[in-house]
Amino acid sequence: MWKKSFLMFLFSLSVQKAALDCERMRKTNEFPSPNLNSQTDAVMRGQNVSLSCFNQYKSWRITYFLFRGEKCLSIQNGPMTFNLTISGACDLGPYKCKAQVSNCSKYSREFNFTFVDPVTAPVLNISVVQTKTDRYIMLRCISFNGSLPINYTFFEKNMAISPAISKNVREPAEFNLTKNNTGEGKEYRCEAKNRLPDHAKHSQLITIPSTGGESCPFCLQLLLLGFLLLVLIVIILILAFWMLPKYKARKAMKDNAPRVYGNTPMEDGTYANICKNQADEKFVPGLEPRQCVSKARDGTEYSQEIHYATPMFQEVAPRDQESCNDCKTGYVYSELIF
Repeated sequence: MWKKSFLMFLFSLSVQKAALDCERMRKTNEFPSPNLNSQTDAVMRGQNVSLSCFNQYKSWRITYFLFRGEKCLSIQNGPMTFNLTISGACDLGPYKCKAQVSNCSKYSREFNFTFVDPVTAPVLNISVVQTKTDRYIMLRCISFNGSLPINYTFFEKNMAISPAISKNVREPAEFNLTKNNTGEGKEYRCEAKNRLPDHAKHSQLITIPSTGGESCPFCLQLLLLGFLLLVLIVIILILAFWMLPKYKARKAMKDNAPRVYGNTPMEDGTYANICKNQADEKFVPGLEPRQCVSKARDGTEYSQEIHYATPMFQEVAPRDQESCNDCKTGYVYSELIF
């Protein structure tokens, strides 16, 4: 009986000593709270993540417990690494870790995951205002998808030329710079990323060509327009010199061609012979007939030269007359001489 009482006394002493030791460690911070962390708290749906729970006193024999809410997920002696898949909102947390030494235990802070949508490739727009000596360049970059906030960074070739510009609303980030006209052509791009690690996206490269200091932005268009006008003038001159000799040759052939009046249609109009007929004059042998010019009814001379002959009548002896039963014959014949 006394042995049993002695054992109970020793057990109570050990429990009391352990309680005193746990209280002392808490007061002196000899047993700090464990750390619970992950590589990132921003995850995509379906992503695999790892949670680590450990205490800085690795020489102690510590037992670790991992909880999600009030549910214990895992128990392990020594530092714990717990792998899990974030499939839905219930997997986001909160998570807690408990470290226990003997009857003394401490809890870590709660840890939660957050769903984040990855960004898509951003779109870079460049506006250039050019003067005689300088170019004023405005760079604008925006990603149309992805969880906010999004950080934008502008690059010239592979060198960053701007700090990270954070946007908490869906609007483009802007960055202005000034370049000399005498400089070489530059390539620009921008980068967009949010809280998701290793999911940064870059825009396509855009090249601004170099320009000389004395050039103007419309010189190329003016040169092209002048070249087209010059080509048009040359074509017109070639056609003119090619067609003019042919036109002259055709006109000369037409002028030298013989005129056939027999086939020429008669002009519309009535012409009158204006030669004065000398009825009282007798025919004189050897006297040539007069030539008369035909005139139109309106008095204008006809352009075609026409020769007329004046017939002269001479009375001759009558010939045998044809008989007619019921008609009286009394015809007089004359000889027509040209």
